Amino acid sequence: MKLNLDVGVASKQEWIDAVMADFDAFLIDHADCERKASAMAMSFVAKYPNRVEIIPDLIDTGIEELEHFKQVYELMEKRGIELPAQMGGDPYVKELINRCRTGRDERFMDRLLIASVVETRGAERFRLVSEAQEEPELHRFYKILWASEAKHGHLFVKMALHYFTKEETYKRLEWWIEQEAEVLNNLEIRSALH
Repeated sequence: MKLNLDVGVASKQEWIDAVMADFDAFLIDHADCERKASAMAMSFVAKYPNRVEIIPDLIDTGIEELEHFKQVYELMEKRGIELPAQMGGDPYVKELINRCRTGRDERFMDRLLIASVVETRGAERFRLVSEAQEEPELHRFYKILWASEAKHGHLFVKMALHYFTKEETYKRLEWWIEQEAEVLNNLEIRSALH
């Protein structure tokens, strides 16, 4: 069973060029994204405590994302980069969430599928970062994260399939992949994960 689809459009060369030109800014944004991903997984637990089939996976994901944050923070420390006082906004995720449906079950499905699409995009971008890295430690680190993000992309679709049919899940996932491609193509290119 295929649990996710590929991204709808590939990231542009200009994006990886921007990241490599200001890698410190990328690390700051990456740290923010890992903190937000951990919080997002735990927010599902708080908002949907009756969805007991997926709570263990959500907790594990929250812990794993927090561990990724710790690892990025350790890289930042080595480079003398401080965490900003406030987390930056993420126009990419904000725009995706703005496209969610409003009914309780519909929004639940959409949020799971957005998480899948965001994690799949993260995997694609971490692969590009890994391949562009000349520092062996960073190459290895982003290669590991690429595999982890791809796994999470699968996991959120699997979660949706606990509650929704294959047909409705995959139809909506295809719609989200199209939406994500549109959102991504309209974003300003910057040294950030999204």
